[in-house]
Amino acid sequence: MPNYRYQVRSAGGQVQSGTMSADSISTAAAILRNQGAKVLSVTPADERVTQSVLQRLRALNSSRPSQKHVLDFTTQLSVMIRAGINLRAALDGIADQTTHQGFKRILLQIKEDVEGGKQFSQAIARHPKLFGPLYYNMVQAAEMAGSFADALDRIASYIAQQMETRKMVIGASIYPAIIGLLAIAVTIFLLTFVLPKFYTIFEGKEDVLPWATVFLMNVSKFLIAQWPVLLGAVGVGLIALFMFLKTEVGGFWLDKTKLSLPVLRTMFRSLYISRSLQTMGQLINAGVPMLDTLAITGEISGNRLFKRVWQGVYQAVKQGKKIAQPLARDRMLPKSVCQMIAAGEESGKLGEVLDQIAVFYHKQLKDNIKAVTGLIEPIMIVIMGSIVGFIAMAVILPIFKMSQLVG
Repeated sequence: MPNYRYQVRSAGGQVQSGTMSADSISTAAAILRNQGAKVLSVTPADERVTQSVLQRLRALNSSRPSQKHVLDFTTQLSVMIRAGINLRAALDGIADQTTHQGFKRILLQIKEDVEGGKQFSQAIARHPKLFGPLYYNMVQAAEMAGSFADALDRIASYIAQQMETRKMVIGASIYPAIIGLLAIAVTIFLLTFVLPKFYTIFEGKEDVLPWATVFLMNVSKFLIAQWPVLLGAVGVGLIALFMFLKTEVGGFWLDKTKLSLPVLRTMFRSLYISRSLQTMGQLINAGVPMLDTLAITGEISGNRLFKRVWQGVYQAVKQGKKIAQPLARDRMLPKSVCQMIAAGEESGKLGEVLDQIAVFYHKQLKDNIKAVTGLIEPIMIVIMGSIVGFIAMAVILPIFKMSQLVG
């Protein structure tokens, strides 16, 4: 049974603290309230003891808090609010057990703002890089509706799913990138370290050598002689590409390319549809106004083409039109999705419909990632094998011919 540190105010007004064992934070808080005390905070006592030194150093040395910190904070805050702990005490308790110093400072600042009379939504609005527009708007809507803990649960679920999706996409991208870099490294090694050892055998016999051997020898000599220039050119090219992709034109080109690549376009389309509809569904269910919902959905979609679609929907809704009409005209979303959105609008259950569509496309995204990974693996192996085989044949074939002539 886990241990919890608690801080309570007794009937006489004295603040007392200590540790106790309970099944959960909620159970611990209930036991303390049954004893006639006012619960100020309840936090896990074992977490700080069991955390390894390496984890502490990593947290302390991390320059910026991550979404994992935000997810943990949101989950803990939801549990503590449901347990009946007031917001100020909950923030104080979570900040006390946070080992990441940067995130701890942010939480303490939020607590100070709340103590100063600000709403929680106003306090987190001062940290937009951590608590984005979706987080802020859902919290603000929950404060008006009085469903704060429910909103925190939905936000935590949303962040967790987005983190899982990001890991899946990155994982699907890393493998082919590693194979591609390995193919380039092996090719350079063969051309600059292996092939030069055969120069003495091939020199003076260029007229009888196969074209592939002559070509690779020229490439090898060029690489060895000009490697500083080539290395600098590659570095400048990568920097120029990075700067270009940072521009609006470059970013638009990259986003368009993602939706055009033969193998990857289905995966990326599922990603952007799932993210957009999940964001929109969460905001609508939280009671965020429709125009704000559409503006936030466009910003979070992750692709400039989809952002342009949602901006068009925003303008149409602003003029009094329904969501499904501009979506159907743009054709970025499948016709079946537009039909389901139209049905959701007619029935008044748009939030539920969007959640169901988002779940479907999230599952489809998982299937697409598996298919892409399974397809790219043999393609990359064939490409790498062809390059290495071509170099090997260009070296072995003339040696074999010369040995026959000598024989």
